[in-house]
Amino acid sequence: MDLFEQKFQLAMSTNVALLNRITHYIVNRKGKQMRPMFVFLVAKMLNNGQIIDRTYRGASVIELIHTASLVHDDVVDDSNRRRGFFSINALWKNKIAVLVGDYLLSKGMLLCIDNNDFDLLKIISVAVREISEGELLQIEKARKLDITEDVYYEIIRQKTATLIAACCSLGAASVKPNSSEVESMRQFGELIGMAFQIKDDLFDYGEEKIGKPTGIDIKEQKMTLPLIHVLNNCSKKEQDWLINSIKNHNKDKQRVKEVIAFVKEKNGLDYAISKMKEFQMQALQLLKAYPNSEYRNSLELMVNYVIDRKK
Repeated sequence: MDLFEQKFQLAMSTNVALLNRITHYIVNRKGKQMRPMFVFLVAKMLNNGQIIDRTYRGASVIELIHTASLVHDDVVDDSNRRRGFFSINALWKNKIAVLVGDYLLSKGMLLCIDNNDFDLLKIISVAVREISEGELLQIEKARKLDITEDVYYEIIRQKTATLIAACCSLGAASVKPNSSEVESMRQFGELIGMAFQIKDDLFDYGEEKIGKPTGIDIKEQKMTLPLIHVLNNCSKKEQDWLINSIKNHNKDKQRVKEVIAFVKEKNGLDYAISKMKEFQMQALQLLKAYPNSEYRNSLELMVNYVIDRKK
């Protein structure tokens, strides 16, 4: 990870002083860096603990694209905070934030092209397309509040799981190009991504301080699994009250609290937790096909961390 840090900073460097200042700010406020870790651990598990330059490039591309999507997300959501710090748009305004996001995207693409890593470029390009589709599908459905569980899974598969799937397939493709492992690791990453997003949705119903205020999904009319399950399993009268609360009273703190309490009471959280654990078990099952090693063990720990994390 230390060596990756250096390579990643090099991948972001530019002659424009303002851009360097902003990318420096981004690098110094990095998150958990789960995504590059998935790239490295998958590559090492499949290649007897060895990684090559292509693996570092795969990890850098993922981090560049992921960072670009976060910068653009904050503009779209009009969010002033990211991981407890000011967002790029809060400090430098939307115009600069959008351009910085575009710059990071193009740097990621060029890193692949300059090294003829066209298979890696395809993996990451599919992920970028799916993230955009997932976000737009969510916006479209939020207007009508008519999300079924299947549509919810499709949204989170595209919005969140596709990037973690790309990390794992990039890790595999970097050391075993064109092998069956590329697809099986993609499936593994997708399952973790599904569990990861359900866990994120559950935070919205918690009391803990996790860097984002609870009830925010309800305020933004985002339909998450606990809410969808309850909506599809309560009386018409209760449905009407829920939909009215989300559509017309989502800024009323007391009403949002009542919605959260109702979802808990109707077992919305228990249902979401059971679904999250199903994805977790499927991911762990896929790993069992590989020989025991410290890298496989670390990947198992990562899968469990996704479920047990506190923020």
